[in-house]
Amino acid sequence: MFLRSVLARWTTPRCVRCVVITTRRGLLTRAFVRGPEDPPLLKQTIGEHFAGIVREHGDRTAVISRHQQSRLTYDELDRESDALAQGLKKLNVKKGDRCAVMLGNCVEYATVTYALFKLGAVLVPLNPAFNAPQVISALNHLAAEHLLLSAETNLPRKPPRSNVPLLSQLAPNLGRACKSETVPSLANVVLVDNSAGRIDVSSLRCMIPYEHVVEDGRGQHLGDQGLSADEVVNIQFTSGTTSMPKAACLTHTSILNNGKSIGDRMLLTPEDIVCCPPPLFHCFGCILGYMATATHGSAIVFPTEAFDSAAALHAVQDYACTALYGVPTMFLAELELLSTGAVPRFGLSQLRTGIAAGSSIPAELMRRLHRELNLTELTICYGMTETSPVSAMTTTDDPLVKRVDTVGRVLPHVSAKVVDPHDWGRVLGVGERGELAVSGYLVMKGYWGDEARTADVLQADAEGRVWMHTGDEALIDADGYVKITGRIKDLIIKGGENIHPLEIENCLLAHAAVADVSVVGLPDERYGETVAAFVVVHHGARIGADEVRGWVREKLSHHLVPKYVFWVEDFPKTASGKIQKFKLRERGLRLLAEGKGES
Repeated sequence: MFLRSVLARWTTPRCVRCVVITTRRGLLTRAFVRGPEDPPLLKQTIGEHFAGIVREHGDRTAVISRHQQSRLTYDELDRESDALAQGLKKLNVKKGDRCAVMLGNCVEYATVTYALFKLGAVLVPLNPAFNAPQVISALNHLAAEHLLLSAETNLPRKPPRSNVPLLSQLAPNLGRACKSETVPSLANVVLVDNSAGRIDVSSLRCMIPYEHVVEDGRGQHLGDQGLSADEVVNIQFTSGTTSMPKAACLTHTSILNNGKSIGDRMLLTPEDIVCCPPPLFHCFGCILGYMATATHGSAIVFPTEAFDSAAALHAVQDYACTALYGVPTMFLAELELLSTGAVPRFGLSQLRTGIAAGSSIPAELMRRLHRELNLTELTICYGMTETSPVSAMTTTDDPLVKRVDTVGRVLPHVSAKVVDPHDWGRVLGVGERGELAVSGYLVMKGYWGDEARTADVLQADAEGRVWMHTGDEALIDADGYVKITGRIKDLIIKGGENIHPLEIENCLLAHAAVADVSVVGLPDERYGETVAAFVVVHHGARIGADEVRGWVREKLSHHLVPKYVFWVEDFPKTASGKIQKFKLRERGLRLLAEGKGES
């Protein structure tokens, strides 16, 4: 009863700070925070909310695709997505159908997104890098009825890859019927020809050209589809920092409100132009990017189909972007181009904000982004696919120490707590490290067709509130800020002592010769585990293993010094740019077996 009275005093309608559970003396007793109740949650479907944005900002630019030299106003995006929705409806795409989309960042993807949301069909983004077995597995797992894909796939630092071999495995009789024995549920394949004549798509007669679907739907009223804001409208395959991706089910309510809250914290307005290199097939691109801009009447810019650091910087320059998005590896690549002079330092001064997300952001990187890219109002987002995705975020005016040392405070209508990883019922004290759990509108409905793995991460408390247990190690400080200290599974336990890789990574990234670094634990006969550092050096820089160890020894305690140092040119990453540490561990074990580790 006492705790309820405390909450009643703090959750005023105009509250802009987190609610923190306290004792009568005002001292924090538990790592439990609740976000503000204002503004109220949007209760509309995404299509309904978008209609209001179009009425208010119809003549403003919504989407710019630099590589296509194309742009759409909000009114044009509305009309194009209506036409596509009506054309898809003629192909019997209906509410609840799983519609897989395998495209790079482009105008067509932007249009498809709203067409499916208006129909109530379920958008299922697929990574364009997926090979045929991965695509077939994903489609069969969801019993997907429809697939939209491009003739070619463009991936970072690789030539275009024809998707004809993929189509041949999906439907061997490409010139005739599209009936697929490998994916029996598949009814339609719509093809976006991005090949610039490199592929003869006329031979793929069973594929339906995208532009034909749009033309078939022009000039016709879509009508009421009987949609509810609580229905699943997006299924996201988790990005796979582990080797077993899952399919998270998200609703109109969860992704619309998440995008709106993100844009609010960035202080986005219709005057903002957001450069978004992260992919639309990932939550970063489609919700932090596309949904956050669309809910605020801002413009979004796609530099290329897949990430290209030079193209991202040129897009900022060409369109006077005021915001830039990225994960640490993207920002590091862009800073490297500026430092070498490969991209000149002009046309960047109008930048003010953006989002850094995807993995823990080293403090030294944050300082460089403030200093070199003018991102003085850069925000940090934390979340996961299963939470639609952002649960905590900094503000543009948070103290610098909070912006480099935490992921901010929880968003409105979101609760978070830090619990004992071995006893989810025990909430830890303020400042104690444990597992972060999140609750609220943003939590997924579950993993599609996988009750067992859903039950592994979703648990209701005594009051019936469902919590998503993130697997991330975190603490909540006295001001309600959340600090992510690592993945529970990434902790290195050396001689019984917990070592947090991020602490060592932050230290090494501050060295002038180190371009990027990732730290993992490898088996050790004496200590159980020991520290291994995978280091990428700046072009032309020199540093030896002893210098790496000496740098850590000088700035941190002795037990954090890497036993092994591996020199690499890049890291294995997920599609969203997260480093796959499980693959680094596998690589480290192979290198040690080959006698290649510097110890």
